[in-house]
Amino acid sequence: MELIRKRSESPMRVKQYKELEYLTFPLLEETGMVRHLFSTRKGGVSKGCWASLNLSYTRGDEKEAVDENYRRIAEVFHTTPDHIVCSKQTHTTNVRLVTEKDWGKGTVRPCDYDDVDGLICNEPGTVLCTLYADCVPLYFVDVENGAIGLGHSGWRGTAGRMGQAMLTAMNNAFGTRPEQVLAAIGPSICQDCYEVSGDVIEVFRQEFGKESQSFYREGKEEGKYQLDLWEANRRVLLGAGILPRNLAVTDLCTCCNSNYLFSHRASQGKRGNLGAFLELIKS
Repeated sequence: MELIRKRSESPMRVKQYKELEYLTFPLLEETGMVRHLFSTRKGGVSKGCWASLNLSYTRGDEKEAVDENYRRIAEVFHTTPDHIVCSKQTHTTNVRLVTEKDWGKGTVRPCDYDDVDGLICNEPGTVLCTLYADCVPLYFVDVENGAIGLGHSGWRGTAGRMGQAMLTAMNNAFGTRPEQVLAAIGPSICQDCYEVSGDVIEVFRQEFGKESQSFYREGKEEGKYQLDLWEANRRVLLGAGILPRNLAVTDLCTCCNSNYLFSHRASQGKRGNLGAFLELIKS
């Protein structure tokens, strides 16, 4: 499938494992410390609007199909779904420290937590998972201390500086220094596709001041604005201390590529969920 890309040079690779097609960042792969991927719609068993690699248990898909989709993802990591730990996303900036005791939460057993949009971990063999259908995935690899993090950042999380919250949580838990972190902003809705109302923009103006002017432009309708979540998250991460050379920013929009990636906006809510996955394999 020919993907619509927003730049001529891509920071992401398309890969295949058996039935699955997925995306990776060479920046993270080249550390040799982690396995990671961002899923696509390709290679699962779900039908209808969830076709085919849906990773949500809460959008009406058959549980057995989602179970199989997770099993296929886990195989890429040479593991099983009972080693995956999922977030419980509600557009917060709350971050949870994950340990081996959390294995299987969100896949083979219920989560015993709520309002968690970020996960951090320093235990090899634990596969972190956060879910998407236009919002922004944030990946973090602390190469100095052997720790990882995944953050879910929609417009509310971005305005709340989710990237900074992730780095603060990693510093508190592991002594993480931002200048020693590799970070990536994953596939999500682009500025051309993301039109929001003035009250959303006002939240960004209140939080970022004049800097917010680089995040949006006038929309196609009066009183509407085109919001650039990629640029906003990039500014948050750089402001939190990530070095420019250590940051990869996606060129793939979920809405532009809705046949390949689930998009809430493109499907008007009739869709499944994509997943960001990250595992520490050695510290």
